[in-house]
Amino acid sequence: MGVSDMQMPAFSVLWWRWISPILGPMMVALPMVWALGHASGLAPSETLTRLEAMAYDARLKMFMPGRLDDRIVIVDIDEASLAQHGRWPWNRQRMAELLEQLLHTQQAAVIGMDVVFAEPDESSGLQRLQTWIAQHHPNDSAWQTAWQPLLDQVDNDERFAQVIQDQAVVLGYYFSSDREGARAGQLPTPLFTDQDLGERRFNATTWNGYGSNLPLFAQAAPQAGFFNPLVDNDGVVRSFPLIARHEKGYYESLALAVYRRYQQLPAVQVHHPDNAPSDYPYLESISLNGPKGQQFIEVDARTASLIPFRGPGGPNGGSFTYISAHDVMAGNLPPGMLEGLIVLIGTTAPGLLDLRATPMSEVYPGVETHANMLSGLLDQRLPVKPDYARGYEITVLLICAAVLLGLRRQQAVWQQTTSLLALTGLIAGLNAWLYVRFQLVLPVASCLLALAMAGSLKMAYGYWVEGQSKRHLADLFGAYVPPELVSQMVQAPDQYSMTASEQALTVMFSDMRGFTRLSESLSPTELQTMLNRVFTELSMAIRSHNGTIDKFMGDCVMAFWGAPIPSTQHARDAVLSALSMRRVMQTLQAHSEEKGWSAIGMGIGIHTGLMCVGDMGSALRRSYTVIGDAVNLGARLESASKFYGVDLVVSQSTRDAAGHGFVWQVLDKVKVKGKTQAITIYTLRGTADAQTATLKAELALWDTVWQAWQDQDPVAAQAPLNALLQMAPDHGLYALYAQRIEAQAVQGKNPMWDGSMALDRK
Repeated sequence: MGVSDMQMPAFSVLWWRWISPILGPMMVALPMVWALGHASGLAPSETLTRLEAMAYDARLKMFMPGRLDDRIVIVDIDEASLAQHGRWPWNRQRMAELLEQLLHTQQAAVIGMDVVFAEPDESSGLQRLQTWIAQHHPNDSAWQTAWQPLLDQVDNDERFAQVIQDQAVVLGYYFSSDREGARAGQLPTPLFTDQDLGERRFNATTWNGYGSNLPLFAQAAPQAGFFNPLVDNDGVVRSFPLIARHEKGYYESLALAVYRRYQQLPAVQVHHPDNAPSDYPYLESISLNGPKGQQFIEVDARTASLIPFRGPGGPNGGSFTYISAHDVMAGNLPPGMLEGLIVLIGTTAPGLLDLRATPMSEVYPGVETHANMLSGLLDQRLPVKPDYARGYEITVLLICAAVLLGLRRQQAVWQQTTSLLALTGLIAGLNAWLYVRFQLVLPVASCLLALAMAGSLKMAYGYWVEGQSKRHLADLFGAYVPPELVSQMVQAPDQYSMTASEQALTVMFSDMRGFTRLSESLSPTELQTMLNRVFTELSMAIRSHNGTIDKFMGDCVMAFWGAPIPSTQHARDAVLSALSMRRVMQTLQAHSEEKGWSAIGMGIGIHTGLMCVGDMGSALRRSYTVIGDAVNLGARLESASKFYGVDLVVSQSTRDAAGHGFVWQVLDKVKVKGKTQAITIYTLRGTADAQTATLKAELALWDTVWQAWQDQDPVAAQAPLNALLQMAPDHGLYALYAQRIEAQAVQGKNPMWDGSMALDRK
C-alpha cells in the first residue's frame, strides 16, 4: 500500500476545510449560550443557580466584618436559663420580671421580642376561676362577692401587659401560609394598605395566615414586626423581607420595626424606579424620614434585603454579646450595663427550634439573623441584588465572548492563558469591588464558569488544529505497522497487505503482578526507570522470537505471532518468548529484592486460533491489530493465571501446535462463556532437557490427582494431593484442588458433570 492510498480522502479534506472555521467559534459559543440562557431566564440552570449561591456565600464570608457590634445585645433564653426557670414557655410573670430588669434596672433603649405570645397564660389560675364562676354561678351575687377580692388581683397576662405598656418594646409575630390560612392573636396596624397606595402597589412576599400576640399585648405595645426569613431552594436563609403583605395590608419586619423605634423614625415611604409605569410591580427602595434626614434602603423584587452577616453565629461567634436570661433575672449584671443599647430576646436552645441554616453555619441562631439586619440598618450597609442584575450578567457574558473570539489561534499558549486569567481576575475583582463599595450583589458564577469552559475548549481546539498535520503524517506510518517490522516489510512491500483477513495466529497477554504495591513505594522517577527496563526487556524477549507487539496497556503487554510476516511455528515462538519473559521477571525480581522493593511477578495467557488481523481503527488513528473470540480467550487465560496460582496458562491448541521439547502440567478443563465445547488448559513447567527427577515425581503425583478429580474419586486423590502439598506448600494450584476435592467428597458424584469448569474471569 503506497502513501497515496493512505491519505485522507478528498471528501474528508473538503469537509475539514468547510468545518474548521466554524469549530473555533463554536467552542466559545456553546458555554456562552448555555450561560446566556440562564442569565436571560429563558433556560434557567439549577447548577448555575447553586453555584451562584455558593459564590455569594464565599464572598459574604470573605468580606464580613468579623468584629463585635456593641450596640446590640442578645438576651438568650439558653439551656442554663431553662434549667433554672423551667421549660418553655415561661409564665408571663417570669417574662414580666425579665422585661422589668431590662427596662428599668438595665435601661435598655429598645427591646425586640423574637418570641410570640399567642395564647393566654393560665398558670395563675385566676382566669380559670373566673370562667368557672361565670359558668356555674352566673347570677349568684354571693359567689361574686365572696371571690371578688381574689378576682381583683392582676393575673399574669395583665401583669405582663402593664410592664410593656407605653415602653420601648417591639413584639414579634410570624406569618404563615397553608390552605386554611390559620390565624391567632392580633396583628399590629399595617404600615399602609392597598387603599393608601392607590395604583402604586408593589410586589411583596405574601402570606395568608399568622400567629400574633394576644390583643391585650398588641394594645399595650402596638409596634410589632414579623420574624419570617426567606429560605432559598437549598434550604439556606440568606435574606429577610423588610415588608410583607397580608390581605390588603403591608407589614414591617421585626428588624425594621426595632430600628424605627430605636431611631425614632415615624414613617416608611416606598419608591419605584424613576420613569417606571404606574403598574410597575417592583420597588427600587424604601425610605425612612428622621431627624438626620431621609435614609434610603434598596430592596429586591421581593421587597427583601440580604442579611449582612457579621461573622460566625452563637455566643462564641464574636459578632454580638450574648447574655443569659437567667443572669438578667437573677440580677447578676451591674445596673445600667445595657443603657442605651438595643436588646433582642431570643433563644439558642436546640429544643426551641429557632436554629436556622445560613451561609455562616447550618445551625445559626434565628435571633442573631435579626441582629445582623439591625446592624446593617444602623450602618446603612444592607447588600442587595439590584433589578438590573440580569442585564449586568448578560453584558459581562457578551464581553467575555467577544474577548475570547478575539484571541487569535496563532497566539502562544502562555499568551492565551494570560489573557484568560486577566479577564477572569478583572471580572472577579470588579464584582468584589462593587460588593464592598456599594453593597451590590451581582452575578459572577455563570460568567466565570462559562469563561473557564469556553477558554479551555478554545485552547484545546487550538492544540488539536495546530497538530493536525503532524498527527496525520504520523498516522500514515507509525499507526499502521509496528516499528520493529517496518524494516523487513519495506524490502518487499508487494508481499504484505494491510487488508483485514482471518488467519490462524497465536496471541499473548501478559500482566505484571504486584505493580500497584510497587508503584506506591517508588518515586515517580524510580517507577519510570523500572518500567522502562521491564518493557524494554520484555519487548526484546518478544522480538527475539518474531513476535509483533500490539500494544502496551498500563502494565500489560499484548503481542501476537504469525502476522504480518507468516510463520508455521508461531505457537512455538510464543511459548519460547514466554520462557524468556519468565527469566526476565526472575532477574527483575532478584533486583527488586536487593532494592528492598515489594515483590513483582508476571501473569501470561497464550492461545492459538483463528482471529481477524489487519489495519483497523478510525480515520484519525489506526493500528495493525488482531480481534476475535480467540483474542478474547487469550485475555481470559491471562486473568486465570492468578486464579490457578501459576505465571503462565496456555490453551490445548497452543500446547499441541508448540511441538515437542516442553514439559506441560494440566491445570483444568474449562468452558468459555458462550461456548459448549470444553478446552483443556496447561501451564509450562520448563523445557524437556531441563526436567529434574523431583519435577518428574511431582508431575506423576499430579497426574494421579488430576485423574481422580476427573473420575470424581476424592479418596484416590487424597494421598497424592497431601504429598504434593508437602512438596510445594505454597503452590496455589494444589491448594485450589484441595478445596475442590474436599467439596467433591461432600457433594458426592454428579453423573451429569463432564469434568469441566466455567471460565468466567476476564
